[in-house]
Amino acid sequence: MTSAHGGRVLNLDTLARLRRGLRTPGPALRLPVPDGMTAPLGCDAVAVPARLGMLVMPRLPRAGCVYADGTHWWWLVPADSDHALEWPAPAQYATGAVVPDAPEIPELIHRPNGKLPYTPPIPLYLALCRVTGTAPAWSRPVSA
Repeated sequence: MTSAHGGRVLNLDTLARLRRGLRTPGPALRLPVPDGMTAPLGCDAVAVPARLGMLVMPRLPRAGCVYADGTHWWWLVPADSDHALEWPAPAQYATGAVVPDAPEIPELIHRPNGKLPYTPPIPLYLALCRVTGTAPAWSRPVSA
């Protein structure tokens, strides 16, 4: 897409992808997809403090790969699972399943049966909203 003046026009999707490409300082480790599994949709991750992880896990109808490092639990989700979702605080969304500032890769504490490593993002989002007392974004009143 080009503008009337011949320059390139960047839409919001392009700007969001450019922002995701920026690197954070410090060591950055990526959560691995376990051997024998494939990630055809790419991988991102959602992290919550460990105390919340223990509350979220039993609320999920199906969990994918879950990692823990003592302070956080990390769920692998398909890439771009943050599109149009405001993950509730204190959840952290990690593009590319990169765990910033971790001294080592967190331990795999749950591996699903099958070939895909993903936790479905909508049930994970709803479980996080439930344990944090946050209304899902689509159920909040819209202000003018």
